[in-house]
Amino acid sequence: MNAVAAAIDPELAAAGALLRERGLVALNPATAPLGEARAALARISAFLNEGSVPLCEERDLSIPAPGHDVPCRLYRPAGIARPPLLVYAHGGSFALGDLDGWDGALRALVRESGVAVLHVDYRLAPEHRFPAGFDDMVAVIRHVARAGEALGIDPQQLAAGGDSAGANLALGAALALRDAGASPLRFLLLHYGAYSTEGDSPSWQRFGSGAYVLSRAQLDWVWSTYLSHPGQKDDWRVAPLLAPLAALPPAHLAIGTLDPLLDDNERLAAGLTAAGVPCRLVRYDGLVHGYIRYGRLVASVRRAIADSAAALRAGLANRTA
Repeated sequence: MNAVAAAIDPELAAAGALLRERGLVALNPATAPLGEARAALARISAFLNEGSVPLCEERDLSIPAPGHDVPCRLYRPAGIARPPLLVYAHGGSFALGDLDGWDGALRALVRESGVAVLHVDYRLAPEHRFPAGFDDMVAVIRHVARAGEALGIDPQQLAAGGDSAGANLALGAALALRDAGASPLRFLLLHYGAYSTEGDSPSWQRFGSGAYVLSRAQLDWVWSTYLSHPGQKDDWRVAPLLAPLAALPPAHLAIGTLDPLLDDNERLAAGLTAAGVPCRLVRYDGLVHGYIRYGRLVASVRRAIADSAAALRAGLANRTA
């Protein structure tokens, strides 16, 4: 076993081997046709979601946004008439992912937290470049804050969250809503987000070869695919670490210790704390980027989801996360 394999959580390494045995191999969208990369991700997600039991209420719906509707999926916990709500954006480099791929992880999060989740199928690049996905996330949060009671949720107990690119969108939306005044958000749940466009941090240098999922070449592809022009890299809606962080909701950050985005997350946690925002950053030994969908096969991922659920539940109950 090489040093890379030894460093990865053994169950996660075994899960990767099992996927390869089944012929389920992720394709790097920086080198493979995007349609094929999307299809490969969908096949992997379907396997990882096998055995996931649907909640008592799951339904697809459309949320109105300027000029179009945003497809979403609502997951509700059992036995709670008007639960709090987490508006969640999936990962996928702003260009991959769909409502089905995160079923298992989000069902577990709902069951363990008692919080409903609205999964946002935001518009993907390159068909819809920045700021389309960002605008969709903001529009959905604004709508549920106004009309949440029609969805059977408590609009006074709203959180935003996501993983990877989705965490970027959630944080960006929180900044936009803060700047607009009277943000409806009470909590942020951010899994291994990309919060800057830089790829030269120590964690990128150590873990950015592609052996730990992400590579520098893929990072370059992400920004060239998502953005219309390079100057947008200086927009805080793209790189939220460029924005002032004061007056944001309390936040729970989670990331694996082998993720190239680790330093981004360390910087965000430090910036939030310095700005007076209650924040907790949890690092999971041996986990790599994108771990949240692997709960069926990896005990440490199940623990990470349980931690996020506890933080979300406490945060929306106005206790320290």
